Amino acid sequence: MTAAHQPGLKKTLRLRSVVLFGLAYMTPIIVLGIFGVIAEKSHGGSAGSYLLATVAMLFTAMSYGLMARHYPIAGSAYTYVRNALDSRLGFLIGWAILLDYLFLPLVVWLIGSTYLKGQFPGIPIWLWVVVFVVATTALNIVGLKVADRANFVLMSFQLLIVTLFVALTIVHLVANSQPLASPVPFTGTGGFSAIAAGAAVAAYSFLGFDAVSTLTEETHDAQRTIPTAIVLVALIGGAVFVAVAYFVSLVSPGSVFPHPGSLAEDIARTVGGSAFAAVFVAALAIGQFTSGLAAQAAVARLLYAMGRDGVLPRRAFGMVLERFRTPVFNIALAGTIGLAAMFLNVATSTSFINFGAFTAFTMANLSVIAYFVRHRDAPLSRWRYVALPLVGAGVDVYLLVHLDSRALTVGLSWLALGIGYLLVLTRGLTRKPPELSGIAEAG
Repeated sequence: MTAAHQPGLKKTLRLRSVVLFGLAYMTPIIVLGIFGVIAEKSHGGSAGSYLLATVAMLFTAMSYGLMARHYPIAGSAYTYVRNALDSRLGFLIGWAILLDYLFLPLVVWLIGSTYLKGQFPGIPIWLWVVVFVVATTALNIVGLKVADRANFVLMSFQLLIVTLFVALTIVHLVANSQPLASPVPFTGTGGFSAIAAGAAVAAYSFLGFDAVSTLTEETHDAQRTIPTAIVLVALIGGAVFVAVAYFVSLVSPGSVFPHPGSLAEDIARTVGGSAFAAVFVAALAIGQFTSGLAAQAAVARLLYAMGRDGVLPRRAFGMVLERFRTPVFNIALAGTIGLAAMFLNVATSTSFINFGAFTAFTMANLSVIAYFVRHRDAPLSRWRYVALPLVGAGVDVYLLVHLDSRALTVGLSWLALGIGYLLVLTRGLTRKPPELSGIAEAG
């Protein structure tokens, strides 16, 4: 098949589907899975930490929304930096994002498998990993339309469990004559520094709100739908995080717990009994499945954008399966990498994925400012194109430098490899990497 007749991505998604994709990627129920960690960091002010993180992430979400309007092409921050700043810098951002996107499905599947291993100790964890990988890979190869239907059902169940958890928490508080209104979940006992420390961790829960920008070429009226969806995902996710953290804090106040990693499961048993605790663990596993489905779809499309440009080998990464109109090689590659979860633990696998995310967030904000500078003759708002992105970039840099030393070491090493590949690709920076097709007409 010639390049001229190479099938492209098919527009099948609308606002509801794109928002559900973003929420599935974020996995709102995970707020319960890491509640104990946030509560300890914030000295009992987990709701305040999530509120601060929500406000901080909204700055970056608005920047992504603006750039998605100007550049409605698959590729996320990779696309924005390539065109607003520099193509070579864009390549490095795409490379940095790969560290996050390629390994995030692995982490998601590993966490889900770990939950299930705890419930069914007789089944080896590697078998759960294989089930996750095979199921999500098959759904993504068949296409986003089928994956979207699965997402809708599974996300509905996940949100139902979160709602039920909060409802049972309220019933428990009322039954035990405990107050429903208190400032402590927002203020904690350690002051703003503790709230900010908790927010630095809580911000990790938002990783993935930007992933909807990778679906631009498969979304109807993308220039309006994608920007709206990005902000809605951050807002809805933040609202869920704050509400859940607030009520759970009332049931389990304080900042010192014997088992913070399993605190939410203990609270589920307290407010709903053993049966609800079992359902809650099942919902966590389902949340990981929907998150893995979304994460694998997102990285496959990022690789497709880079392969289509010739930045990665076009015959493999830029290929779309004609029958399903999906980038099957990229989907299979993400699934193969995910199988490595059988040999890793959660602590090791999660230590480095945030480097790429916060690097991309920072550069996406700076891309908005660069776009303003390049189009300063156009009627663009300085507030939206300079002030807000500058704040967003500052927040993202703060989060980036506060990653642990292992994450920074792995992230910088990965970036160094990318620089080496870029030097080869551009023959010592004497030429630009291939340009994205259709960019001249976009934005």
